[in-house]
Amino acid sequence: MNKVILIGNLTKAPECAKTEKGINYARFSIAVNRDYKDANGEKITDFFNVIAWRQLADLCYKYLDKGNKVCVVGSIENRSFENKDGQKINTYDIKADEVEFLTPKLDNSKTATESNESDIAKLEKVNTDDMPF
Repeated sequence: MNKVILIGNLTKAPECAKTEKGINYARFSIAVNRDYKDANGEKITDFFNVIAWRQLADLCYKYLDKGNKVCVVGSIENRSFENKDGQKINTYDIKADEVEFLTPKLDNSKTATESNESDIAKLEKVNTDDMPF
């Protein structure tokens, strides 16, 4: 079985293109933090290249941007090729079957902190004397 589930943040906005046969695809990479730190106390981060096809590619290109948190469900694909020096290169990509957008959609003019502060300001003060507990 070849199945992978990753949660991470986009390192840059997705790049979209078409194959020679006109099939859309989007490429992006995500940074995934490990659950532990190295000997110096630094977080360890792995970077994974992701490719999405067809409608999923269109959605990723339209709605994702650098820094967005996503959950990618897919499989690992191995590609081999020779570089211009004749050296064999192996690469590994995650072929996305599903991409869940985990970053909340915000008004482009607000940051997440500004949005939370304005939501808090709208809350009504509650008189605790009226509460039965």
